[in-house]
Amino acid sequence: MMKSSDQVSKILLGALFFFCLLFHPPYIHGQSQTHESKFEAYLFAYFEGTGKGEQQEQLRFAVSADAVNWTALNGNMPIMASTDISQTGGIRDPHIYRGENEDSFYMVATDMFTKKNGWETNPGIILMKSDDLLDWKHSILDLAKLYPKKFGNVKWVWAPQVFYDKKVGKYLVYFTVRLHNNTKLDFYGAYANKDFTGFEKEPTLLFSPKFGGIDGDIIYKDGLYHFFYKGNTKDAEGKEFKNGIQQATSKSLKGPWKEDFIYLDAYADTSIVVEGSSVFKLNDSDEYILMYDLYADGRYEFQRSTDLFDFTTETESFNKNFHPRHGSVIGITKEEARRLHAKWGGVPTALLQPVETGDRYHFEAKGNPIITHHYTADPAALVQGDTLWLYAGHDFAGGQRGYKMKDWLVFSTTDMKNWTEYPVPMKIEDFPWAKSGDAFAADMVKRDGKYYWYISTNWSGIGVAVSDRPEGPFKDALGKPLLTNDDCFASTHSWACIDPAVFVDDDGQAWIFWGNRECYYAKLKDNMIEIDGEIKQVQFDGFSFTEAPWIHTYNGKYYLTYATEFPEKIAYATADNIEGPYEYKGILNEIAGNSNTNHQAIVQFKGEWYFIYHNGGINTDGGSYSRSICIDRLYHQEDGTIKRIVMTTEGVQ
Repeated sequence: MMKSSDQVSKILLGALFFFCLLFHPPYIHGQSQTHESKFEAYLFAYFEGTGKGEQQEQLRFAVSADAVNWTALNGNMPIMASTDISQTGGIRDPHIYRGENEDSFYMVATDMFTKKNGWETNPGIILMKSDDLLDWKHSILDLAKLYPKKFGNVKWVWAPQVFYDKKVGKYLVYFTVRLHNNTKLDFYGAYANKDFTGFEKEPTLLFSPKFGGIDGDIIYKDGLYHFFYKGNTKDAEGKEFKNGIQQATSKSLKGPWKEDFIYLDAYADTSIVVEGSSVFKLNDSDEYILMYDLYADGRYEFQRSTDLFDFTTETESFNKNFHPRHGSVIGITKEEARRLHAKWGGVPTALLQPVETGDRYHFEAKGNPIITHHYTADPAALVQGDTLWLYAGHDFAGGQRGYKMKDWLVFSTTDMKNWTEYPVPMKIEDFPWAKSGDAFAADMVKRDGKYYWYISTNWSGIGVAVSDRPEGPFKDALGKPLLTNDDCFASTHSWACIDPAVFVDDDGQAWIFWGNRECYYAKLKDNMIEIDGEIKQVQFDGFSFTEAPWIHTYNGKYYLTYATEFPEKIAYATADNIEGPYEYKGILNEIAGNSNTNHQAIVQFKGEWYFIYHNGGINTDGGSYSRSICIDRLYHQEDGTIKRIVMTTEGVQ
């Protein structure tokens, strides 16, 4: 049956409406739900509540992967100086907001420096805008000067916030105002101009709580605007006897606002005072966080809700290495977190390390250690064309008191300065026979288009994994150890079978060296996963071997480098044949600072020789069990000796 033109129009309009819902669902806090899934972290903008007075009222950033465990960026120092962005020399109450189209960010703050000027008055607020979270343009708004007729008698302009009004397509800036001749604290607001440098018009009254309010924060959910703020209750004589976090609601951003006079914070019926409330939604969750500053107690706590009305009654605390005052939080992407880390440092490792296939983390080495977001040890290096591949053991955390290594890491560079990190290529769990659970030192070699990674596992033996790509992923090639303590015929201790080093000679013969206290070597078959013939032991006069053998050649000579004594130095010996006899040549590298162990890889890359090693040099939690890979130059001398390594902070320039 033929349909009428009206019916066709209705069908088309219905389809269009469904399409809009599908790709443009309802908004939450001014942000589209379709974008929530890509946010994997959180950014906290705050000012500090402890330390030197002149540094407290400054803008700072912190980042978290879970909104509970936070790390300050830039060593908890300001990300920009208040003297550069404010009229008074101080800023307070920063509020950060992601732009509606996600191609810009907005921030507002109170222009006030109480450490210098006290609490008597402040002139206005600061507006800031950025395209990348790194570089911010700012404007200073002095309400008394801009709007003298209405705000010439202003005493306080406090805690500004931003909210996108999707009905008019503009950003509303709102804040608390108190006049000198009126003790009432009201919320005023105005739309920002297009470039976010000022207001379109004079601010107007937005919300006047019955007993006044400060520190407002608007969030939108399910057709309702929620206005959270610090309110109070007064008796008939106007004396305040209770205060805390309250909320008002409205179906319109402009009000009218309905107060419920219910206190949401867990401390409203106690002597503990709170302020600076801020609400944000957790990434990929239906939970909201109501956080606030216990300013007299020096604590920052939060409560949870799924409907913005009923909040948990038990408070939770952030784990953090800073002491924030009033601040705000937005969700950020992993890429944004990495940008922040590149400029200021401090982003948690979990947000930097690639996880998904195809993900890469690019970073710049700024001297030694070359990697500062992981604790890395026991380097191995492989040169392929114009790329150096670095394979690293992984000390799992800072401040460890024993060896905890559960996986290995891989990096690459083409210029020794700019590095790429890949997803974890191999874990100790990939070797079911490795009952020790320890991912100890390893070495990599390429043969016939495949990459063979020889790993040690403490007392479980040496295994071999294989991949078609240098970055992996790798899989166990044997399903059992290649070598065990039974092959270490001269050893009696359990950790003798560790630290493999593989070398393919010019004639194509592959060799493997390994050991602790005693140094062993053997040929490998062409398949690279079987020992070929007899296992032998390296012995020569002056050979005090601890561990970490490495073989390289130069001008027809074989160089055996190894860790000696304990704490370990690196020594070396030379020979005309890979099987020796070797002649001891002396110490190559002294004890590497703050680390009892010393493990090296030596390679030639683009005409230069490099000495790759580890120390315990990451402040403040580096040490013998939380190590860090470094790189310095290695120089062969005309007489066949090697110039002693000079370990530097600057690293390769």
